Amino acid sequence: MTRIACVGIAVQDRIYSLASLPADAGKYQANEYLETGGGPAATAAVAIARLGAEVDFIGRVGDDSCGQTLRHELAQWGVNTRHCRVFPGARSSQSAIFVDQHGERIIVNYPSPDLPQDADWLEDIDFSRYDMVLADVRWHDGTARAFTLARKAGVPTLLDADVTPQDITPLVALADYAVFSTPGLTRMSGNKEPRPGLKHAAQQTDGAVCVTQGQEGTLWLNGDHFCHLPSFSVNVVDTTGAGDVFHGAMALALAEKMPLEQAVRFSSAVAALKCTQPGGRAGIPNRDQTESFLSLYR
Repeated sequence: MTRIACVGIAVQDRIYSLASLPADAGKYQANEYLETGGGPAATAAVAIARLGAEVDFIGRVGDDSCGQTLRHELAQWGVNTRHCRVFPGARSSQSAIFVDQHGERIIVNYPSPDLPQDADWLEDIDFSRYDMVLADVRWHDGTARAFTLARKAGVPTLLDADVTPQDITPLVALADYAVFSTPGLTRMSGNKEPRPGLKHAAQQTDGAVCVTQGQEGTLWLNGDHFCHLPSFSVNVVDTTGAGDVFHGAMALALAEKMPLEQAVRFSSAVAALKCTQPGGRAGIPNRDQTESFLSLYR
């Protein structure tokens, strides 16, 4: 069985559904409310488990009730949490998410300052046992250490290159695949246009670079040639976690040696199906559902 490690953050998401997103200060009433686990690496791990691979989540939580809930939920989804470190007296990370009737959202994240940045303890993990290591950019030191250890073990790496206050260029340089969100690419490259942004990113790494663009699909570089795959048309209910799910599916597809274009297509289908249900995880399809969906487009 394919084995993948997902390194990064786990977050408790509190999702409020509204008719439209708030534009001004004031009081607003939600018509639906949902609590679920989130975080880029943690949700990617759930997607990988749903798709039938063995996956470890490597990250940090507090010993509060939130941290206990996060670990329990991951385990229920089939994610191995043996390398998820619990820190005494620490609060876990949380997010408030506002979703409108079209599935668009505003995310207010609180990354817990109680969780140590130190990643020395990752040295005790045998990264050679994995077929792929995925990491997000929210735990910079953890990603850098995990990618370094994976490279020493000859294991490929995929970076979920989203927005963060830190410069992610060193992480991009370590990645075999740097998969950017549009805001993440803009922030790193300083260019709002995706094509010159991708060219800038490609100069920072020997690996492959691509960018997800929501409804506009996915763009990537093949040498000096730009490739584009349109997004799948589905009834969008909630886009929360779509990028995280895309990255998880991409990590699995590449670990299974799919060609890059096929991996992008597979990941796009998984992310599209996720968007048909509320929350970051409830709509994640299994392998059979994904293959059945893709068969409609052959």
